[in-house]
Amino acid sequence: MPGQVIAGNAGILVTRVIYVKHGEAKNFVIIDAAMSDLIRATLYEAHHDIIPVVQPAAGTPQMIADVVGPVRESGDDLALDCALPEPGDLLAIMTSGAYGAVQAGTYNTRPLVPEVLVKGDQAAVIRPRLDVEAPIALDKAAPWL
Repeated sequence: MPGQVIAGNAGILVTRVIYVKHGEAKNFVIIDAAMSDLIRATLYEAHHDIIPVVQPAAGTPQMIADVVGPVRESGDDLALDCALPEPGDLLAIMTSGAYGAVQAGTYNTRPLVPEVLVKGDQAAVIRPRLDVEAPIALDKAAPWL
């Protein structure tokens, strides 16, 4: 669908690297984004390119790693066996525009990510991140309790 192609390619999920775990058999890049922010990889085994926001120097060696979120569920994988340089602070998960915010949820009381609209050198927060108290405030006790 043309709209899906346009919207999907227009969106990028920017995430912070929390930790890089080097193992004997596998490497893991743990990020602050999770399956609750972009569930498409978990639901459909869909591929999203993941690139460093700050591009490394040419010839920088690459590693193979699983890029995983902090939810600690078996499906909290945003990419498996991803080739990327030793990541810096920020990663960009590409083609997430048609699938990020519209499929996002507050699983485990994780607040929704903010949305930023960018035009050239201008940026505006068009949906702020709500604090964790906002979704909790929606819960009400039954009147008989």
